[in-house]
Order: sequence, then structure tokens, then C-alpha cells
Amino acid sequence: MMVQYLALKAEAGDCLLFYRMGDFFELFFDDARIAAQVLDIALTSRGEHLGEPIPMCGVPVHAAESYLARLIKGGCRVAIAEQVETPQEAKVRGGSKALVARAIVRFVTAGTLTEEALLEPRRANVLAAVCEVRGMVGIAACDISTGRMELEECLPERTGAALARLGASELVAPEGWEGTPPEAIARPPRDFQSESGAARLCAIHGVATLDGFGAFSRAMLAAAGGLVSYLDHAGRGKLPLLLPPVARAVDATLAMDEATRTSLEILEASGGGRKGSLLEAVDRCVTGAGARQLAEDLAAPLNDAAAIGARLELVQWLHEDSLLRGDLRAVLRALPDLGRALGRVVAGRGSPRDLGQLRDGLAEARRVRDHLLRRPDRPALLDALLPALGGHGALVDLYGRALVPSPPTERAQGGFIAAGYDHALDALRETAGNARRAIAALEAKYRDETGVPALKIRHNGVLGYFIEVPARHADRLMAPDSGFTHRQTMAGAVRFNALALHEEASRIGEAGGHSLAAEEAHFEELVAAAVRDRQAIAETAAALARVDVAAGLAERAAEGGWCRPEILAEVRLEVTGGRHPVVEAALAEASRKGGGERFVANDCTLSPNDRLWLIGGPNMGGKSTFLRQNALIVLLAQAGSFVPADAARVGLVDRLFSRVGASDNLARGRSTFMVEMVETAAILAQAGERSFVILDEVGRGTSTYDGLALAWAVAEAVHGANRCRCLFATHYHELSRLADSCEALTLHHVRAREWKGDLVLLHEVAEGPADRSYGLAVARLAGVPAPVIARARAVLDRLEKGRAETGGLAAGLGDLPLFAAALSAGDSAEAEKADDLRERLQALDVDALSPREALDLLYALKREA
Repeated sequence: MMVQYLALKAEAGDCLLFYRMGDFFELFFDDARIAAQVLDIALTSRGEHLGEPIPMCGVPVHAAESYLARLIKGGCRVAIAEQVETPQEAKVRGGSKALVARAIVRFVTAGTLTEEALLEPRRANVLAAVCEVRGMVGIAACDISTGRMELEECLPERTGAALARLGASELVAPEGWEGTPPEAIARPPRDFQSESGAARLCAIHGVATLDGFGAFSRAMLAAAGGLVSYLDHAGRGKLPLLLPPVARAVDATLAMDEATRTSLEILEASGGGRKGSLLEAVDRCVTGAGARQLAEDLAAPLNDAAAIGARLELVQWLHEDSLLRGDLRAVLRALPDLGRALGRVVAGRGSPRDLGQLRDGLAEARRVRDHLLRRPDRPALLDALLPALGGHGALVDLYGRALVPSPPTERAQGGFIAAGYDHALDALRETAGNARRAIAALEAKYRDETGVPALKIRHNGVLGYFIEVPARHADRLMAPDSGFTHRQTMAGAVRFNALALHEEASRIGEAGGHSLAAEEAHFEELVAAAVRDRQAIAETAAALARVDVAAGLAERAAEGGWCRPEILAEVRLEVTGGRHPVVEAALAEASRKGGGERFVANDCTLSPNDRLWLIGGPNMGGKSTFLRQNALIVLLAQAGSFVPADAARVGLVDRLFSRVGASDNLARGRSTFMVEMVETAAILAQAGERSFVILDEVGRGTSTYDGLALAWAVAEAVHGANRCRCLFATHYHELSRLADSCEALTLHHVRAREWKGDLVLLHEVAEGPADRSYGLAVARLAGVPAPVIARARAVLDRLEKGRAETGGLAAGLGDLPLFAAALSAGDSAEAEKADDLRERLQALDVDALSPREALDLLYALKREA
């Protein structure tokens, strides 16, 4: 057995091997140690290998899914080795001592899950492949639980942002590629070839060319080849549901890098999980598919004003009709997850219950369509979605006739084909039913004949049907002429058989076997029908998800008093009464529990002539909240959602950057300050005139002079070179002097007041510079001991006296040239030096120089350099 196990383990590689032994999956050696630790189960041992006990643990086959879920969540990958022949077949093949053949039938990894128990209903499960072809990076992404597949390409420096948007559960890349992300699984480079990728996609979708699906670059097709190859490897030759690929345009969505997504807590809060994230604050979807679509919308807001407008129009239509919205959400809430049920069916892991979900979901979708078609003044997006909600009449009718109203999750025991669908199957069931009734009659007859009222006819998987009597009555059935044959003696009972019972049991067994075979054949036919219509069913699932998202956003807007944003072509941002959706929701929740306070709304107006706001004020005053809320308003607007404000006019943003808060990255050897500088460098290198940037306390984490110098230079660069819309929060009051030299920079502050020695934070953003930082007052609020506060005040008085005498940190900064002028001056000086050198070299007669003169000239040039 160990020889067989070790051979399979070599094939499994770095995956844990689930080795099937009867009713258990067993793990051995290091696999057992890892699994026992992750699953918190007992680690035992059996036998020896190379003189050492073999570590071992196991999980029951019937509960394997729950254990697999915990292993996958723990970062493990699992290979499933099943028995591929019966013990009887093994004996025929190799004699009585032959080992049952086993083979790896599937690899279970984070990105290849389809089972309902292993997936989060409200979160997409994305598998991605990435590779580089001729200077462009191709990315292929697929959620195999629903079959959706997207291909894109980008420049190498944009790869991180693209992968951050996808949030893939698993990533594969070519082995040996320099750009391989650290978390990627290495695969053979031969899998990432554009020609084989195109050929695989054509074969999967039964077409001669991919032109009908869109235009795909070589990088896209190479990544698709790697993705399909990995799926083929994981499924051991059986591919899951893969819908036709869709090409994603590079500039179709609002670009955000990983740091921005983390800072804004779009899909996950900083502590992990949905709670406290933007998604949790916005999500009012009633279906899992709708929640997954909303998460995708928030991760990739649109850049197309017309497409954004179409989404907003549908949200507004549902927002204005609360009765329709309520009825629609009630219907959607009862719908099954069509997309994932289809994914399981096509992947060969479906159950009768999944077919029942397709039947019920498609039938309800048609009723939703018919109801909405009767409504006047429908939005254009809804009219585009409605055709996809119908067209499944034949399939729904087939499943309605073939399946029982509530099909079971397992098909091994049958019972899922409805009566009347197959008359031959009905006859088999009647035969089995008659035999069961005959057995019940036999039980009554045997009781009368033996005079044992406690006699029962029972059944189990080992003995089949048998007669059982208490041990004290067994003698009556032991008599030679009783007609009963002894089978088994138990502690308190004795079991017998009888010829008539054996005949009836044989009839039940034969009819049951035939009926199970007939139901299995019908199941395969019903699955084939779903596979044929998979594209149309997937479109229905996507349309229902989009309707659910719009209805959920309308519900959220009505619940929170949100407004429809106006999308503009100009480079501006005008928000009246803007609020942070997550903070406002948290305060409302606290208020319901008897605490908390009201959220203070604020306005923000950025335009070409007033595009950079420099915001000062105390800690805890609300600067970071104000920065983030405006970034989130932009994001929500371009995702097609109403926004938490009284009014909003949003000029389209092509790239969104957030440098608000940071932590060290010890794994990469980066301090907090280094992380901040890396993020700031990315903003300065990539932000353009249509970008929106929020910067919080640039320059903190280093010395005061270094920090002020960096903050000053960054503010000038954002104003003069990037020329983007920007909110810049700082504690450096000296930066207020920039308002004198930067015409599009204005000063603002968050208001605070001291009252009877206590600091009162008003959380209001007002025009003008901050008068002071209130740092000591905040420290006192935090509970810093009074003697420390008193000492700090004495030191502060001395420092402020010195600043008054010397002009402070910013002394002389007013005489500095502007950022662009400084760059220009530096370039001019370098150019003059270069011209002088060029003239001197051109005047030289090299052939007339003696060796000594040439050496002296070199020394002179070196001194000048």
C-alpha cells in the first residue's frame, strides 16, 4: 500500500494527499502533521517506514467537504485520490490479495472550488493567470463557479493594480519569469503560449476563430492558455464551466493601485473581513449573485459617462417606486443562485437539487420579466436586460415534468425523477412498492404463525432483509420444521431468514437496482440539456444579478438619503453635504444603541482654478475622514451608485490615489516611512490632470525638517506638474505659505475650539489656515498623565518663543522659486555647463597634445567635474 501511496504523493507534489481507504480519507507523513494542526484532529501512527512510525490522520468521506473548506482557508492545496475500481474488480485483475487501484481524480485549490459548502455566497472566487509577452503583461481571470472569463493586458508597471482589482483567490504564472508575483503558483512556461491558448479556447467553445468574441492580443491568449492548462491539470482532464472570454479594455475602468484599495477599505476593512468596509456599508443585495456583482462594480468603477448614466437611471427608476422595489426584492430574495448551480452542473459535480434550482430560478426569472414588461417608462438598461430573463420555456417545462418538487442533494438513492415522466420507471417503483407491502404482510403473518408479537422484519446494508425476535422467543423459530433459517445471534435478539422473505427481498433489490439505473440515465440527459443552454442560462443569471444590484443601491439610497450624482466631462468635483458612508453607518448604529453622535456633513469644491486643498487642523478633527469620504463619493458615483451627499457633481476621474495611513512591511524590509514614500512616488509618477489624489500627512515619520521639506516639494509637484484634483491634509502650518505662490491652491482647516480647558472637535471643514494643532489637548483627551502634559506645555512655550525670534522652520522658504521654475533653473545650469565643456573639447587638437598635456587636461576636467 505504501508503494502506491508514495507514487500518488509524488504525483500530488506540494498538495496534501487525501488517500481513500474505505469510508475515510487518510493522510500520512508530513501531510498528516500539517492536516492535524490545521484541522485540530488527532495525529496517530501506523506501521513503520524506514524504521520509523508513520504519522497518520484521517477524515470521514461523508464530512470531507467541511474539512476541505478549513484546509483551503488555511492556505493548503489538496489532491483527492479515489478508488477507481471495486474490490471484486481488483480480485479479478490480480487475485485475492490485489490492492484496489487508486488515482488522483481532482486537485482542490482555492481558485478551483465549485461546491456550495466551500464557497462564500456573497464573494466571487477568482482564479487568475498572468504572463508577459513582448513587453506587455497578459492577465486571464475566471470565476469557475459561474464560468465568467475575462482577458486583459497592461504595461508591466500596471500589473499590480490590475491584480489588486481582481483580488484572485489563486494566481498562476510561468516558472522562471522575473515578474512573477510572490504569491503565484509556478507552472511550466510551455503552458503560456498564445497559439495553444487560442486553440484551447476555440476547442472549448466549438468555434474556428475567436473573432466573434472580440479582439484578443497575444499576451491575453498566452495568459488564457496558462489558465485553461491549470484548470485541466486541477480537474484531471475535466474542465469546469467556461463561458466565452470577454476582453477588458485597459482604460474602461477607474484605475486604483493596491495601496489605494487597502487605504479606502473598499471590499475589506483594514482588520480583514467585510465588516467596516465600503462594501458592507453599501450592500443591500438580496442574492449572493447580486452581492458578488456589486463587489465587482466597486472594485472596477466605470470610466464611460454613458454607461455610468445607464446604471444611475435604473437605480433612480427603482428609487422612485418603493412599492415596485419592495415587490421585486421579495421575489429576488427567494431565487436560488443560478450561476453557481449551473457551474456545478457543467463541472460534473451537480446534484438533482442543482437541476431543481435551475428550474425554479429560470421560471421565476420569466415571471420577473413579464411583470417588469408591464411597467411604463422603463430605463434603457432594464430594456437591455429583460430579454435575457426569458427564453427558457422548453428547459423549464422539461425539468418541471422530470423532477420532483424538492429534489434531494444526493442522487445515489434515487427518488428525484417525478412520477409520470417515465412509465417504465413507474412500473419498477410499483414492483418495489408491492414487494414492500408484501413484506409488511409477511411480518403480520409470521407474528400470527409464531405467536411472537415482538417479531419484526428489519433491513441493513450487510444482511439485507431479516426477521428479528427477542432472544427469549428464539427457540420457537429454531425448530427444524419452523421454516426459518438462523442468520445471526445478538446480545438480546436473534435474526432469521425465510424463503418467502428472500423472494420478496430479491424482487425489491432487482427493481430498485433497475430504477436507480433509470434515474441515473435521466439525470445525465437533464444535465446535458443544461450544458447545451449554458450560455443563455449564464446570461439570465447575470441579468438577475444586475437587477438585484440596482434594486439594492436604490434601497440603500432611500435608507440613507443619498442623492444621484451628476457625471461631468469637466475636471471638477462639487460635493454638497458629503458624508463618509462607513463612518455615518457606524455612528447611526451606535446611536441606535443609545450612544454615538451625529455625522457632520461637509462640502468640497475642486475646479481647474482651485484644484488643491491644503487642509490643517487637530488630530481626531476629521481630516482623514473628509479625504476618504470624497474619494469614496467619486468611486461610488463612477460605479453607478447614488452617493452619501445632498448634491454631487463629479467630473470623470481616470485614476484614484489614496495615501492615507500606512503600516510597515517587514516582509519586504520597508519601514512605515518607506512605505509612505513608495506610495507617494507612485502618485507623483502616475497621476495626471484627470486623476483624483488624497494625501494625508506626507512627511511624517522622519525629522521635522526633512518632513516639511518633502511635504512642501510634494505639494508643489502635485500643483505644478501633476495638476490633478487633490486634497492634502497636513500638520505643517508652514505649508500655508504655498498659497502665495500656487494660484490653484487654497487653505482649509477642520474647526476645533477649547472650552474651559477641554478640546471640542467640531468636525467642520472651513476656509482659511489652521490657527494651531491642539496636539497637547488631544494628548490630554487620550489620557496622557497631567505632569507629562505640563512639561510638554513648557517645552512648547520655549519652542514657540524661539520660532518668533528666528522666523521658525519656514524662515526663508518664501524666497524659494516654484517647483517648475526650480526644475527649469537646474536644467539651464546643467545645459550651460554642458555647452562650456562641449566648446572646450571641440577646440582641442588631440593629435597635437603631448602625453603630459593630455594627462594635465584630464586632471583639470576631473577637478571641474
